[in-house]
Amino acid sequence: MKRIKVGEIIKMLEKDSWFLHRQKGSHRQYKHPDKKGTVTVNGKPSEVLSQMLLNSIFKQAGWK
Repeated sequence: MKRIKVGEIIKMLEKDSWFLHRQKGSHRQYKHPDKKGTVTVNGKPSEVLSQMLLNSIFKQAGWK
């Protein structure tokens, strides 16, 4: 799978109607108006996500 930066995943979430619910440090939690749960993204926007975190975000967002 392609290496994706934190900033890119944030853009993907916002394009899918997820909005920033709260943030503490580099941990951002996104909510969706229709879907259940939250998606947690951590790291600076320029950092590349590990495969494990990327899989977790995709699962939380319901994309996988």
